[in-house]
Amino acid sequence: MNSKKLLMTSFLVFWSMIVSVFTFAQTSRMIMTPEPPRPEGQRDALELACEPIPTVRVGFVGLGMRGSDAVRRFMYLEGIEVTALCDIVPERVAESQNVLKENGKPAAAEYTGEEGWKKLCESNNVDLVYVCTHWQLHTPIAVYAMEHGKHAAIEVPAAISIDECWQLVNTVEKTRRHCMMLENCCYDFFEMATLNMAQKGVFGEVVHCEAAYIHDLRWLNFDEKTGYWDMWRLKYNTEHTGNPYPTHGLGPVAQILNIHRGDKMDYLVSVSSDQFGMSEYAKEKFGENSNYGKTDYALGDMNTTLIRTHKGKTIMVQHDVTSPRPYSRIHMVSGTKGFAQKYPIQAIALEPNAHHFLGKTAMDSLLKVYEHPFSKEIGELARKVGGHGGMDFIMDYRLIYCLRNGLPLDEDVYDAAEWSCIVELSEKSVRNGGVPVQIPDFTRGAWDKLKGLEFKK
Repeated sequence: MNSKKLLMTSFLVFWSMIVSVFTFAQTSRMIMTPEPPRPEGQRDALELACEPIPTVRVGFVGLGMRGSDAVRRFMYLEGIEVTALCDIVPERVAESQNVLKENGKPAAAEYTGEEGWKKLCESNNVDLVYVCTHWQLHTPIAVYAMEHGKHAAIEVPAAISIDECWQLVNTVEKTRRHCMMLENCCYDFFEMATLNMAQKGVFGEVVHCEAAYIHDLRWLNFDEKTGYWDMWRLKYNTEHTGNPYPTHGLGPVAQILNIHRGDKMDYLVSVSSDQFGMSEYAKEKFGENSNYGKTDYALGDMNTTLIRTHKGKTIMVQHDVTSPRPYSRIHMVSGTKGFAQKYPIQAIALEPNAHHFLGKTAMDSLLKVYEHPFSKEIGELARKVGGHGGMDFIMDYRLIYCLRNGLPLDEDVYDAAEWSCIVELSEKSVRNGGVPVQIPDFTRGAWDKLKGLEFKK
């Protein structure tokens, strides 16, 4: 090889190395997420307490699967009146009116139409707006409700964009009205017991948690008659990737890790598999030439998101609604002195013999010792009323209890924003090759003002 060719070869190798280093630097650079300054006159809403409401007047918006079940559960609560019902489908309003009638309750005001929810929020006969619509309306309704002096409780996720997360935070801080995301899994019996154990130091320093929403929803996504209204969830999965539904798994472990109550989530990285299951199911069920069979679905079958906290803890969150596998939220807690998991089997391991799970008798005894006070107080009735095994009723009970007694809510607007922001940020990371993405501090610096989650009584 002559000197000219050698020089050219060396140059190409050198340039290739430079390009590789530059490409690595580009792909490994963290995407920053702006944190807007707090508007003048606002202050944080940590531990927000409002005037007690002896009888909470509730207006329900969205009376499909979740909303109609909530109306039935509220028939077992003291200190409430269902004063308003709203749905775009009038027949659903009528069905919930029948529930009130069957339970000896007075009829509620009825609202229908595309913007019936606005009239409900403007009503002078509602204290709490309970929102069970499709995701895209969660934040708009909650914001409008709070701007009209109402408290808001919204189904999960509370928001589907960072902008919506800030809207919720700013509206709560401005109006001093409550906004609770209805994350029922925080009130499941095993999750509450492990939270109690973590707060009592049973696991030592909790270092790592794992969470998930793994639920085969293919049939429900494609069921035009009994599935989601106007196929809204399928449409969302057609356009978006990342983790669109992180809060069921993330909420309980975020409480265990004291997020915004002594620690905060700093950044995430997220990757998704390609999309296989939904396309295959659509083609098998409807045929390759059908609209469903020809549609390109953006949502990857499995998304895995890793989160690192300011204090060096880590969280893994997974999402899969297209694979034929058993339901799981994982709910794994790993500390310096012990371990617990809920799925695929409930299991606990503790020092000094943490290489082995506790036997069933020992585990049941331990769970009895650390049974959460909410479970002791209302668990028996919750199991009878139902709602995902009773956790829905405990959630409703606590929401109304706090409103009636003027107490801070167990799940505040910062929980709603932090857990929901994963929707947009995970998609941003996936679409940029799994690069780190900063998670904003929705408390704007007050994340270590509190020292752990405290349930007020």
